[in-house]
Amino acid sequence: MLEASLLMAGSVVVAIGVHPGKTPLFTAEERSALLLRIVEARRDWAGRVRVTFFDDLVVSEGKRQGATLLIRGIRDGTDLDYEMQMAGMNAEIAPQIQTVFVPATPATRPITATLVRQIAKMGGDVAPFVPDLVAHALETKLGRR
Repeated sequence: MLEASLLMAGSVVVAIGVHPGKTPLFTAEERSALLLRIVEARRDWAGRVRVTFFDDLVVSEGKRQGATLLIRGIRDGTDLDYEMQMAGMNAEIAPQIQTVFVPATPATRPITATLVRQIAKMGGDVAPFVPDLVAHALETKLGRR
């Protein structure tokens, strides 16, 4: 998704949502650090990716960042239905920001954070689904390293 986004835009801001009602396995700061380490490994991405956090509407964060595009990944029809509703609402709130949908690749289509977490918590191998760095971080977080 990030690679596809960088084909469309000179630079990308990855906005990590912080929801007070959720308890993620990794904090926003940990997620940011993992992402930045992955980005650093790609010389062609140097200086083109920033990470930010938000705890309100993603379109509000887009406005704060001066975004012109809001790039959203789509895995299936359920994602599309939800994202179309959000795109319509976001267009009313910030008409200067265009929502663009990027379809998941066949290899990434079935992957969800929930499934990866579940596999990891049950001792399964998540290496086929996430970058090596993330797989190692999951093992460490879950006390397997």
